[in-house]
Amino acid sequence: RPFEAARQVLVVGDVHLALRSAPALLKTVEEPPPATVFVLLADDIPNELVTVASRCVEVTFPPVPSVAVEEWLRANGIEPAQAAVVAAGAGGDLDRARLLAHDGGYAARLELWRSVPARLNGDGSVAGQLARSLLESIDGALDPLRAQHTAALEELSEQAESLGERGAPGRKDLVDRQHREERRWRTDELRAGLGILARAYRDRWGSGESLDAPSLADCQRAVSLITEATASLEHNPNETLLLESLLVRL
Repeated sequence: RPFEAARQVLVVGDVHLALRSAPALLKTVEEPPPATVFVLLADDIPNELVTVASRCVEVTFPPVPSVAVEEWLRANGIEPAQAAVVAAGAGGDLDRARLLAHDGGYAARLELWRSVPARLNGDGSVAGQLARSLLESIDGALDPLRAQHTAALEELSEQAESLGERGAPGRKDLVDRQHREERRWRTDELRAGLGILARAYRDRWGSGESLDAPSLADCQRAVSLITEATASLEHNPNETLLLESLLVRL
């Protein structure tokens, strides 16, 4: 029950991860306390949560348009050329755009993904090495986020010390949330890279370059395979196997 106001609002993040809790969650949202409002935040709605979602009023938040992201970056001191590149790769996510804007390795990762079609030569060992290089670049992409996380943990420790607390209350919850953020960032980075790869094939397809029928079919097949791999990210696959398998087939 609310302590003071007529109502209380509970905001629950990452509900798409609460698969095991779905039955209990369903009972709660079907018969909520009259003075309580639940706001459930989810990146998507897996099958296990379809019934829960059906008991809710769905409010969709679409990605922020790239033009708006670019304008926001420029207003925050990012050079126009860099702002355009970052906005194109942010996927409509301002948090991602903020990190990419200060990520010195982003341009190199972008070029690495774009170079994949030209580097594949039918040799499985080349595909495997390229997959490992792509994953290493994703590891490097986590550095700005990890720096933020380290600063947040240090701030929490300083606050606890200033209050004379033993340990740092809330540290475990913060660390758990940071691990989820890192996992989401890795997935977002891989999804973004696959999008760049698909565009590389589409650009060749629609560039006006004279392609014979087999080459055009190869481009179409490549985009289809990349789309399939991107969709499989929802099931938290082994990233190395996913990329190696994709690049070998490409």
